[in-house]
Amino acid sequence: MSNTKLPRKLEYGRKMNEADVLIVGAGISGMCVAIDMVRKGLGRNFIIVEKGNQVGGTWNDQRYPGCCCDVMSHLYSLSFEPNPNWSHEFSGQEEILEYLVRVAHKYELYRHIRFNTEVSAARWDAPSNTWLTTIKRTGSKDAEFGEEYTMTSDFLVSGVGQLNIPRYPDIEGLSSFKGKTMHTARWDWDYDLTDKKIGIIGNGATAAQVIPEIAKVCKSLTIFQRTPNWMVPRNDAEISTTRKAVFKYLPYIRSKYRALLMDFGEEFFNTVFYPDSEYAKTVKELALQNLADALPGKKYAALRETLTPNYAPGCKRIISSDDFYPTLTKDNVQMETTGIQCITENDVEVAGDKEHELDVLILATGFQTTQFMHPIKIYGIDGVSIEDVWKGGASAYLGMTVPQLPNFGMLYGPNTNLGHNSIILMIEAQALYITTLINKVQTAREAGMSVSIRPKAKVLQEYSADIQARLATSAFADPNCHSWYKTESGLVTNNWADAVIPYQKRTSSINWEDFDIGGLGASDIMKEGKTSWNRVVEESWISNTTLLAGIITAGSVTAAGVVYRNTLRRLWKQRAF
Repeated sequence: MSNTKLPRKLEYGRKMNEADVLIVGAGISGMCVAIDMVRKGLGRNFIIVEKGNQVGGTWNDQRYPGCCCDVMSHLYSLSFEPNPNWSHEFSGQEEILEYLVRVAHKYELYRHIRFNTEVSAARWDAPSNTWLTTIKRTGSKDAEFGEEYTMTSDFLVSGVGQLNIPRYPDIEGLSSFKGKTMHTARWDWDYDLTDKKIGIIGNGATAAQVIPEIAKVCKSLTIFQRTPNWMVPRNDAEISTTRKAVFKYLPYIRSKYRALLMDFGEEFFNTVFYPDSEYAKTVKELALQNLADALPGKKYAALRETLTPNYAPGCKRIISSDDFYPTLTKDNVQMETTGIQCITENDVEVAGDKEHELDVLILATGFQTTQFMHPIKIYGIDGVSIEDVWKGGASAYLGMTVPQLPNFGMLYGPNTNLGHNSIILMIEAQALYITTLINKVQTAREAGMSVSIRPKAKVLQEYSADIQARLATSAFADPNCHSWYKTESGLVTNNWADAVIPYQKRTSSINWEDFDIGGLGASDIMKEGKTSWNRVVEESWISNTTLLAGIITAGSVTAAGVVYRNTLRRLWKQRAF
């Protein structure tokens, strides 16, 4: 008898569209949940659907010139996948995407991902305690096999985040413009900007990155500013070969450096949450000095006034840049602060009958951030639409679970955004929490039962009332500025109401009394009372006083590096490591 193995054959009726977990989005959030399932030993019965052509989420979508992260590289990475070879203190889009691709390969995620695939709707099926999700194939060849199908899963995870769907400004005549129009999140690299007359609408973090780059090649650049931003120096620098070697071969030092960066971010929280504090005063002074240094003397007095905000630092994201202000001094760059009236075929018209003739219109207008899950249609208990549930503003318990949506978890959801630290610190905590829920659903299914788990409505109400009360006194709620953190009515739906560590601690256990649990496996879960796990502890023991002194002394984010070096010297003298 031959020992030769027969080739595997496709079997009719095999379950290609059923899984324990369906993850929507292959960005950092979706990847983190999948990896956490693998690391916890929860198996690989998950499917990730991604509407783009690559992993990376926003770092695959946003490819505009100058695109980079405003969180320092060694903190903007997964705790369990450090990268000692970051080339700069602040990484660019290409390097971050390369990092995420490497991580996806290491954990063999590609075999679970269906690219060029989007979710159009998801509906909870109560009799089976499963989600029935309508999947649409957007790739032309894939669509030849069938444009649409239904995925059945015991658990549904949203990893679409807050920076997903571009927001286009509501300006009369925008669609009539005959020149080239492009959103920064959908950049067209095939179009040559050389010697073009360009107008850019928006002057937030994205604009501050792209403006210095396109100003180098265009004939003219007009910046249409609605409100100015607080801006501090970035002080970006190349990381030397020696430092890379230290980070690679002395991981203790690398982890300590990361801890100090995290510590610095945690202290920076005080700036945005306590607008009358010494922290906020220090940052405001730093920003004003940065403006004065970049645009000195009487020549730029009017421009400095134009660029000085009238709201508390942190109401909008504080921008870090070394080249934005200097770019404004170029002969081919002008700032227009008069409100836009309309857009015609060739011009942008502002109040006072002034016209700006343009070849290109760039929209640096951000994303539809307060419309979570948009445009996916989600129907939960009794067919209720999440759009109806969130009509007055999105909310979720700990930013992850919703009473009307059983066996569901979302990452980077309502009130989990940060203005002071790395969002990856929040995402990792959320992944640990959501995979704990997944484990309970899996365990019940493996025992031939099923469960539905959702937070109690009263628990969410109390939670939301608490964080909204805290947010109401923060810089985020300052009525003098409009930001993507809040709805048109002024409700802050996007930002977290505390520092990262309190969130990590709060999401490192589940009290099952806070949840409505149904199904045959419910009693087994309720017997536990509470499930706890170890959070990822990365902060150091550096005191608040030391960090504040570092901020005042260094006057920028590089204070973390100053504290780091001084600490190492002290540790060396004490032989403490």
